[in-house]
Amino acid sequence: MNSMKLRSLLANAGIYIALAVLSILWLLPIVYLVITSFRGEPGAWLDGYIIPREWTFENYTRLFTDTSLFNYPRWFLNTLVVAVSSCAIATFFVLFTSYAFSRLRFKMRRPMMNIALVLGMFPGFMSVIAIYHLIKLFGLDQTLLALVLVYSGGAGLGYYIMKGFFDTIPTELDESAHLDGCTKWQTFTRITLPLSRPVITYTVLTTFIAPWVDFILASVIMKDNYNNFTIALGLFRMLERENVFRWWTAFCAGAVLVSIPIAGLFMVMQKNYVEGITGGAVKG
Repeated sequence: MNSMKLRSLLANAGIYIALAVLSILWLLPIVYLVITSFRGEPGAWLDGYIIPREWTFENYTRLFTDTSLFNYPRWFLNTLVVAVSSCAIATFFVLFTSYAFSRLRFKMRRPMMNIALVLGMFPGFMSVIAIYHLIKLFGLDQTLLALVLVYSGGAGLGYYIMKGFFDTIPTELDESAHLDGCTKWQTFTRITLPLSRPVITYTVLTTFIAPWVDFILASVIMKDNYNNFTIALGLFRMLERENVFRWWTAFCAGAVLVSIPIAGLFMVMQKNYVEGITGGAVKG
């Protein structure tokens, strides 16, 4: 019995050590980024030391005051508008597509599910040239509206995760609600949605993060429209050869600021994971 406990303790200790090492490896780049964002010395490479010899907040203020070459505030606002709009539209598409495939039964249901599943497996950048020519045909190239349409247009193809969650909700709840006089819309809003908070939260987070960090689609659609750049495009310009020495520390500061909305959104919405599971549905 003692040997079994010893083996169990050693196994648990090994797991904890492995997790600790992985955590350190994962945190090191973030720590370096944050430290560099407060560094007073210019340049991307410093020989012999990592901790700054001069600490300053100037890198952050520079992003919002020196906008002659890099208009960071405008790019940040552009990205926020695109991410919020795409998140709202994409979540709507995924929600209703998943609910229809989970609860409704119609003739072409399974073929449509299979087609959507196969199409959803192809990465979006494979069709980026065709998408750009279609957008240009309608006169929407180099606009923020084009980005919103691209990011949210194919969101319904990612229905399978939310549909799988809807399938776990017993249909008896729907039948009981109908017997109590609820319409299908009331059943959806008062029974299904409260129980689906965890997967809705997951969908909101993923559909917000995707346009927030994307570079490929934004670079193709925006081309050289400087004023409509997103954060990813703008920060990349800071790393070009003629700019990297003077703007490296400001780039790190901008990268830190980019992570704040994502972290804030996650902290605000993570409570829905627990509340959605334990809260139950509202009978009506």
